Amino acid sequence: MSAFPTVQLRDGTILPALGMGTWKMGENRIRLRAEVGALVRGLELGLQVIDTAEMYADGGAELVVGEALIGRRDQAFVVSKVLPHNASRRGTVTACERSLKRMGIETIDLYLLHWRGSHPLAETLAAFEALQRSGKIRRWGVSNFDVADLRELEGLAGGRECATNQVYYALSQRGVEFELLPWHVGHQIATMAYCPLDEGRLIGAHPVLGEVARRHGATDAQVALAWLLQKPGTIVIPKSGRVAGIDENAAARKLSLTAADLAALDEAFPPPRRKHSLAMI
Repeated sequence: MSAFPTVQLRDGTILPALGMGTWKMGENRIRLRAEVGALVRGLELGLQVIDTAEMYADGGAELVVGEALIGRRDQAFVVSKVLPHNASRRGTVTACERSLKRMGIETIDLYLLHWRGSHPLAETLAAFEALQRSGKIRRWGVSNFDVADLRELEGLAGGRECATNQVYYALSQRGVEFELLPWHVGHQIATMAYCPLDEGRLIGAHPVLGEVARRHGATDAQVALAWLLQKPGTIVIPKSGRVAGIDENAAARKLSLTAADLAALDEAFPPPRRKHSLAMI
């Protein structure tokens, strides 16, 4: 068992709680080598989960992931997503096949519906099940779903097999804690936290966060990530296109926040007292 935080999926799969995002990767060929190198470094450090999507750079991020996976496929747990306008029964299968081709792999470990669109959930779910039967995906989940969406999904045949829900969750974006995260826990759905640094807005802007970081000889980013890593059932997927950034993020796994730290952060970033609309980017 890893000494670092882990999360168990409903099928028993155990994953490191800290992974890597790829949003905005693949947009500029000048950065390609650095981005591939960052993902490779993360895999070397045990950041097994790589999250990507067909939307990111119109498939460019998946090409970056594919480069990083050469000779390392067995080290990675690959997550990708289908766009809502592609999420018909036939369109989901076709989109998945394109993603597999871009990444040069045979199977996606976790395939998500990126957000709700006009295609009925039943069609998308039927496609997910067909992809599982064909071995092109191992499990499926959703992204940017609120409780009402999950209730609707649960009412469909096979809908209770949803492995994860990926949502915007950061120290400064805690709305999901009021109702959604308790739903996840009660229904064995793992939480995937995207934008865990609130698109960089948490860095260098909050005195209390900086004070906690100084007490631990850490950075603001490491404290913000460590705070999320202490949340049960939560996989955290910060993005960095630099090896130095990956090293910084990975070090957050060693940081243990005290009760006093958590109380100070709660005072500076209060938990929600009512339901909020789901934050999205």
